[in-house]
Amino acid sequence: MRGAVLWRSGSQVVAQIVAWASTFLVIRLLEPSDYGLFAMSQVVLVFLNLMNGHGFASALVQSESIDGRRIAQAFGMLLLLNGALALVQLLTAPLVAAYFRQPALVDMLRVQALLYAATPFIALPSALLSREIDFRRQAKVNLVSAFLAAATALGCALWGFGVWSLVAAPIVLFWSRAIGLTLMTRWLVWPSFRFADAGGMLGYGGALVLVQFFWFLQSQADVFIAGRRLGTHELGLYTTALFLTQILAAKFVPPLNEVAFAAYSRIQADRGRMALAFVRATRLIMLIALPFYLGLAVTAEPLVLTMLGPKWVETIAIVPILALAMPFLTLQILFAPATNATGQARIAIRTGAAGAVLLPLAFLIGVRFGILGLAYGWLVGMILLTAVTAMLSRAAISLDLGAVARAVKPGLLASTAMAALILSLDSLLPPMPPQPRLALLVFTGVAVYAGLLLAFARPLVLELIGMIRSRSPAAATA
Repeated sequence: MRGAVLWRSGSQVVAQIVAWASTFLVIRLLEPSDYGLFAMSQVVLVFLNLMNGHGFASALVQSESIDGRRIAQAFGMLLLLNGALALVQLLTAPLVAAYFRQPALVDMLRVQALLYAATPFIALPSALLSREIDFRRQAKVNLVSAFLAAATALGCALWGFGVWSLVAAPIVLFWSRAIGLTLMTRWLVWPSFRFADAGGMLGYGGALVLVQFFWFLQSQADVFIAGRRLGTHELGLYTTALFLTQILAAKFVPPLNEVAFAAYSRIQADRGRMALAFVRATRLIMLIALPFYLGLAVTAEPLVLTMLGPKWVETIAIVPILALAMPFLTLQILFAPATNATGQARIAIRTGAAGAVLLPLAFLIGVRFGILGLAYGWLVGMILLTAVTAMLSRAAISLDLGAVARAVKPGLLASTAMAALILSLDSLLPPMPPQPRLALLVFTGVAVYAGLLLAFARPLVLELIGMIRSRSPAAATA
């Protein structure tokens, strides 16, 4: 189990380093309006991808046993669904372009329909490997795909393709993953289109589609709402700031949740063990996440100038607000693998429904005040949604919310003290270029945070080291 965590999270780290290096270079080459236009197209892709069948593949992970017939049925479902989605996107592209008042979206969306053809050849082998908690082969394919996509984005940007650089990279990523996973696992079967006895898989997958629909409403409502009210330049500034602050929650936590879901599924009958594993996972992840987010909030100015460049200076005011919302987002999404592993999809549906109401409402109010208002919408909405999620989830996994609060407390206290010290230090520094200023603040923050933990929470540090070294499934979920 520990090997699964190391392969999944380790490969993700390497892949993201490659992606980030390319992304930050591309950001410097492209304009904010390119990212605003691309964000509009992503609203459509994210919405349609809710129905791409990943939930049916996930049902294979959650099931106690599977056979060749169920795999063939899942493959058939994936082919039918993704073929239909590609057709829908081709036909509705002009309507989407008219809504956002951006004619360029028509061609972009039609080319992006190629993504759906690759999805069945990614979802099914990934699910089968996840079921076996075999993340090594997935990791190898993902690493190669990350390199190819990064090279594509950077090459296209250097050649002056503008927003098409952002369109081409995901297509290369998807198709290289599809080909790599197919060759690596040799899983291909003849698809079955007879679904008479696939009710369980359809029900579980359908429930996940509903959950994902609610996730779409809460995660894409900001762009959908702001896309008509704000220009592509402002939208590009906002979405790039959101990308910067969501790096940890969007890129590192989901792979850990993927491993956690498989591990929780194996111990779902022992709720006490699940609760303990959840608290340990929360303690470890928040111990890493909190200093990252608070550090991001207090170093926004030198960070933006160093990583993005002067053309993105307007994002400096947005980053701290969004950074303060991200700890709540991180904590909120940690509940999903535990509750999903129990098979109680209604919890995820209720949580998703709450988010689908709270966040769009916050964005509708916030957009009246521009991109800063959208950022505050994230902060207020995520605080409320995290509280609702905790209340809905605690009974399913016999969770003591007080234990969760105690697990978060050490990282929160140490991170808050670190952030206060960095702010004080920054106010005393003489004028200097952003790069050395950022380096000095980051070095100081890391040293202070580590020192505080060692001074006041040494047993916790030793426990975490022991947990990482442990091979037990409960520890592995942490």
